[in-house]
Amino acid sequence: MKKIKLKVPATVANLVCGFDILGMAVHEPYDEMQFRWLDTPDIIIKHTDSFGLPEVPSGNVAGVVLLKIQEYFNLKNGFEVIIHKHIKPGSGLGSSAASAAGAAFGANLLLGNKLSKEEMVHFAMFGEELASGVRHADNIAPCIYGGITLVKSTNPIDIIPLSSPDLFVTAVHPQVEVKTSDARQILKKNISLKSAVEQWGNIAGLVAGIQKNDIPLIGRSLNDVIIEPIRSILIPKFDDIKEMSLQLGALGGGISGSGPSIFMLSEQKETAEKIAEMMKSAYDKIEIESFVYVSKINPAGIQIIEEKEEK
Repeated sequence: MKKIKLKVPATVANLVCGFDILGMAVHEPYDEMQFRWLDTPDIIIKHTDSFGLPEVPSGNVAGVVLLKIQEYFNLKNGFEVIIHKHIKPGSGLGSSAASAAGAAFGANLLLGNKLSKEEMVHFAMFGEELASGVRHADNIAPCIYGGITLVKSTNPIDIIPLSSPDLFVTAVHPQVEVKTSDARQILKKNISLKSAVEQWGNIAGLVAGIQKNDIPLIGRSLNDVIIEPIRSILIPKFDDIKEMSLQLGALGGGISGSGPSIFMLSEQKETAEKIAEMMKSAYDKIEIESFVYVSKINPAGIQIIEEKEEK
């Protein structure tokens, strides 16, 4: 029987202006997921973390993915999955996507790589639907593909891997919770044509800047006139942290996913670390605990850290 252990990274969705279509994998934080076949058709989910997530498969993000894969292949075997989450649920760093993508990736390995990346994304989206009510792939795609991805369409699935510029990512997770479902509910149902045109220009500029490795273009395209002005009110100190990050030399940044995490991109590690210190200090001053991460863009996505046969 095969046993597989995975390192499943956090992801930054939207990349400021690319709501639901752009995402980026980072190195820190990450979840660990361990998989093995069962002789019975049961699906067993075990959490070794302290987040109190449900372990009943139908109510667990990884569990629903495995149920769908089991049904699709008409499997007689089941799966045991042991999950240790370091990506806190509700962080805006792709916690649910990590569980969903990791489940699809791990099951595919046990199946002998019968699924394409697009098919893994398809199954993983059932987990995101359970978590947020929407089958979106902006976190799942970079988790599975690595680097930066553009989700052109989810029906049919059309994922475009983009280049990964040599940039540093600073992310701060203040310990306040913003649920993805709640962050979606406050968004406007209609937007002006003027705002839409401006947003389209930013998205196109950002994708062009990434592909051309045009760092100044990336920086001036990291602007959101539709989502950020509304969601930022849910995040303490957001405006101050963004302004101070730019003063310290960040290219730009904004809300990671639905928040409350905030991310910034920088050309130099020294700049990224100065921004990290400022972010931590800003939340310390208002007595909000926070966790800060500095890493480069993760070009690999999910990584296998152990794969062995068991008797």
